[in-house]
Amino acid sequence: MKLELFMGDTCPYCRLVKKEIEKQGRTDVAYCNIDRSEAELQRLVEVGGKRQIPCLFIDGKPLYESKDIVEWLRANPQ
Repeated sequence: MKLELFMGDTCPYCRLVKKEIEKQGRTDVAYCNIDRSEAELQRLVEVGGKRQIPCLFIDGKPLYESKDIVEWLRANPQ
């Protein structure tokens, strides 16, 4: 399963999701920072249809809302 977290530097909801990933000790999530990469921002908008972060791509399918992402991570441990 391929997991990519689209996030930004100053987003508090992104930090909440990242904290959960670190708490679980997950190593299977790639970080895509839209504040640092125009290409990542474009991919987020092209695939997800909007600029909303955080967004977890699960095998290329976007999942939005920090609460939903945390719930998914807890239900699908590494």
